Amino acid sequence: MSIDNSAGFNRRNFLKTTGAAAVPASFFIGGTARAQTPTTLNMLAWYGHGEPDIVAEFEAQNNCKIKPKYYTGGDNMLALISQSPVGTYDLILSDAEYVPQLQKAGYVEKLNPKDYAFDDFFPEFQKFPGHWQGNDLYAVLTRFGFLGVAYNTDAVSEKKARSYKVFWDPAYKGKVGHFDWYLPSMGQISLLNGNKSPFDLSAAQFSKLKDTVKTLRPQVAGFFDYGGTFGGLKSGQLQLVCGIGDWITGVLKKSGAKVDSVVPDEGGLQWTESFSIGKASKSQELAKKFIQYITSAKGQLASARMAAYPAMIPNKKGWVMLNAADPAEAKRQGMVLTGHSCLDDIRSGKIRFRELPRQQPIEDWNDFWSSYKMRT
Repeated sequence: MSIDNSAGFNRRNFLKTTGAAAVPASFFIGGTARAQTPTTLNMLAWYGHGEPDIVAEFEAQNNCKIKPKYYTGGDNMLALISQSPVGTYDLILSDAEYVPQLQKAGYVEKLNPKDYAFDDFFPEFQKFPGHWQGNDLYAVLTRFGFLGVAYNTDAVSEKKARSYKVFWDPAYKGKVGHFDWYLPSMGQISLLNGNKSPFDLSAAQFSKLKDTVKTLRPQVAGFFDYGGTFGGLKSGQLQLVCGIGDWITGVLKKSGAKVDSVVPDEGGLQWTESFSIGKASKSQELAKKFIQYITSAKGQLASARMAAYPAMIPNKKGWVMLNAADPAEAKRQGMVLTGHSCLDDIRSGKIRFRELPRQQPIEDWNDFWSSYKMRT
């Protein structure tokens, strides 16, 4: 069984939105109209963050044009920054676990905490791990989501999907896919092994994790980027996917696909995205304004409903706006104002933050993943 996973079959081609906001073309000085060239703000991010549904209003208000460069995965992000002249990127969106690396490498500017409305955030997001070095701030959390078991609802029951053990079910041999990134898949299987801190493993625990992962290989149809995962789930060729969550299935469900995702009883992982200002940016004040905008209640509403992929948001006022504007989406994502919410899963310990490995070099995990992919 094969699934088209070519470079052209990707998130951008599936989800690219059209249209652009009108930007002021002139201003008057002494009664004379003169062209006012929009400021360009260079953004490095996952796909979607520089599209019109997210940035058009900000561009119109600030006479600027956001020029995005899109990447897939934190390692790809770091490579792009390291290969670019200092000052290339004004805004850098990163997965939270990579913020300490960005800071240590000198890729991002120190931020003034007073510039950002942290009082509007839920308490667990006000001083998020890795974003601060002591009292120094280097990134502002923007959005997050949960990773668990993604499944075809016609082929897999929710009851079965509530355990990572479903990936080993003989009924789904050749129908299991991996999102091709070692951190989410290995982190989930680490939770299955009973590791409460799934990325903080002793040598013995890491050895056991590798052994467990290897036993899944006969079930696996392949390793897919966003486009391959999206297409495989949509067509039904993949009935289960390890390493993803609602950030893909949420988009598919809106188009009527028979898919869903659930956080298993063994627990789930939280992915977290945050904005930093690139080192030596020539537009630092405008970059700051964008982070202020996207973390405001209005910006958070747009972020939660992003066309490219939905997400949960840390701003309390954003939750209120979402419940007023789109109560069905608020309920679907668990951002409800009364009753059980996604915050309860975090506070109960069911959700663990995705991290980089603590006791092993990143290369050890990455090298194992590469060898695992080569096995048949």
